[in-house]
Amino acid sequence: MQKLFIFLPLLFISFTDSLFSQDRASLNGYISDQRSGETLISANIALLETGRGTSTNTSGYYSLTNIEPGTYTLVATYIGYRRYEQEIELEPGQSLRLDIEMISEGIELEEITVRSEAEQEEQRNIGVSQIQTQLIRELPAVLEPDVFRSVQLLPGVKAASDFSSGLYVRGGSPDQTLILLDETTVYNPSHFFGFYSTFNPDAVKDIRLYKGGYPAEYGGRLGSVLTVFNKDGNRNEFGGTASIGLLASRAMIEGPYRYGSWMFAIRRSTLEPLLAILRNQTDNIPDSFYFVDINSKINIDASDNDRVSVAFYTGNDKVSVPINDDAIIGLDYGNRTISANWRHIYSGNLFGTLTLTGSRYFNEPRFTIGGTNFERNNEIQDYSIKADFEYTPDGYHTLSAGIWSGSLTLDFRDRFDDQDTFNNRIQSYYTSFYIQDRWRPTDEWIITGGIRGNYFSEGDYLRFEPRMSLEYRPGSRVRLQAAYGRYYQFLTLITNEAFAGFDLWLTTDEGVPPSYGDQFILGAKTIPFENYGLDIELYYRTMRDLFELNPFVTDAAGLDYPDLFRFGRGYAYGVELFFERQEGPLTGFLGYTFGITRRKFPGFNSMVLDDPANARFYPPKYDRTHDLNLVLNYDISDNWRATSVFSFATGQAFTEPTGRTQLSNIPWSGTVRETFIVENLNASRLPSYHRLDLGISRFGSFFGLAEAEWQFQVINAYSRRNIWFYQYDFDENPVRRNDIGLLPVIPAISYTVTF
Repeated sequence: MQKLFIFLPLLFISFTDSLFSQDRASLNGYISDQRSGETLISANIALLETGRGTSTNTSGYYSLTNIEPGTYTLVATYIGYRRYEQEIELEPGQSLRLDIEMISEGIELEEITVRSEAEQEEQRNIGVSQIQTQLIRELPAVLEPDVFRSVQLLPGVKAASDFSSGLYVRGGSPDQTLILLDETTVYNPSHFFGFYSTFNPDAVKDIRLYKGGYPAEYGGRLGSVLTVFNKDGNRNEFGGTASIGLLASRAMIEGPYRYGSWMFAIRRSTLEPLLAILRNQTDNIPDSFYFVDINSKINIDASDNDRVSVAFYTGNDKVSVPINDDAIIGLDYGNRTISANWRHIYSGNLFGTLTLTGSRYFNEPRFTIGGTNFERNNEIQDYSIKADFEYTPDGYHTLSAGIWSGSLTLDFRDRFDDQDTFNNRIQSYYTSFYIQDRWRPTDEWIITGGIRGNYFSEGDYLRFEPRMSLEYRPGSRVRLQAAYGRYYQFLTLITNEAFAGFDLWLTTDEGVPPSYGDQFILGAKTIPFENYGLDIELYYRTMRDLFELNPFVTDAAGLDYPDLFRFGRGYAYGVELFFERQEGPLTGFLGYTFGITRRKFPGFNSMVLDDPANARFYPPKYDRTHDLNLVLNYDISDNWRATSVFSFATGQAFTEPTGRTQLSNIPWSGTVRETFIVENLNASRLPSYHRLDLGISRFGSFFGLAEAEWQFQVINAYSRRNIWFYQYDFDENPVRRNDIGLLPVIPAISYTVTF
């Protein structure tokens, strides 16, 4: 494998016709945090005299090549860090290795008042959003800080409800977002019936969402990509953090060792005392409930040019709920991931990574009624190997290429009264490869083109995906952008809105082609005033050959695999606005989305069940025309900080019953039967949703030994009774409609110690 890793980049370079000039110089290295040694992803670096700049990749590595020999002012910037500036002198043919350590001290206005365009090289790419982990911990949260709930505040991302952490990005369902933890696919990252995501904010270093038009490096999903990278661990000193909250408590420790660094984090629910109190006062309280997350990572700095890391994650939910005296529901589900990564610097202009990944998702619900057991086991195992290379032959091109190959196994089994009633196993092999060129012909233009190929053995499908993006910079404060891409998806998620633990993944096969779609994006990124940013993006996307289990199939026994599905299509379009202030005592952002998404499947809103031509488009439940989020942080003093989040959204679509017909004296039955009449699917709307969350933090010390923080928060501060859904009592005449509400006013308190 090592020989292959060495041979592939040489083969890759042989296809490039740009030669590195021997009389030119180059500059490369890692950018990291001075205190912890953590590498910084997408840190900006530039030579002011040339106007040329770049940014670090996901390993924190940068490279500038084809530089005229001479003396330059090197500048590096990163949000929340002091501006780094150094004068360097480059000799003819020199390849200067310069690792940069940046000082974190919060955002200070005087440090970052002047920035060249080159210094912001990759900070605001089209369709990309980044959320700071510190902001996740500061935002008012429903009992526990959460990565996904923070991402839901970004424009273009919608939430299904207060009880769902699922990501609905630009009209797509959650299965259309590829979720990667340290480059490993995570299939169901949720806890507490889908209420929270599995990512511990104390363990996370970087969170990046590619909302659409994402580059050829990523694939396998129709809509978007969320990348999460865990901390490497402090390379300079031992440290950690511990937090006690109402729902869960967390702890993270990190430090150096002889060959590198390590990190270990754990989070566990702490609801047991509350459940014990409630169990004595009301019925149907879980006999047991807990969830746990464990993250760990170890890094080996093998040499100046070689770094190796191994990351591990395990998460689990266990629940036992009594329904009545002789009925119990037991739930056991979770994820396991492991990844091993080798990063190697071949030369000043060639960088490569080799990654081995393993991912396992399982859910095992069990029902016991009157002594009779029903069990369902669903498991996914995904093992892969991945190689990626970056080559910068000159100052105009950055070439990327890679290959990702693996094995995917899906197991599904039903058991009734300890006997198998259904057992199915699907195993597929997949391979994807890509090549991409980021070309900057002039200072004003950046053109990125690439193509990705995908092969999926289940059904023997080979598909190609062209990608293209353009950026024009007419001035230092304006970027005009456009992107196009085609995307294929070979999996579909059969989701249960009540409980994420019942989610079921299925694959394409012969007669079940992969879904595919095209995305078109236009954007303008501007700096209207000093220290402010205004981004506007318009998008349109198609979704074709969407496949899901056919709800009109009442008995699947004896049916061929393709006969279990129905096939449809959809589209989505919208405009997003993002206005932010990142510097000063008052910071925050306003995100607004106008979005429309529609689906069409045979049998829905049609009088002809199996005729797609007679079907009509309908809005899915998560369609929200207007979505607005306002997030503000205000530093009252050195010891106090206030935070607020206001959200407004159009009410969700739902199907309203319009009548009931009662049939009696049926010849073949002596019973009375009722037929309910409903309007078209999702033709009505719930009332608009809005909510205000408030928080205040007090910073101090823990007996003079460590830093400490108290957080006091109020969720739904003005007690808006938002509607989750309507429940109808058909035993009443007229029919009675009851409102099932979302979150009430919830106070929360937590205490965190950082050492």
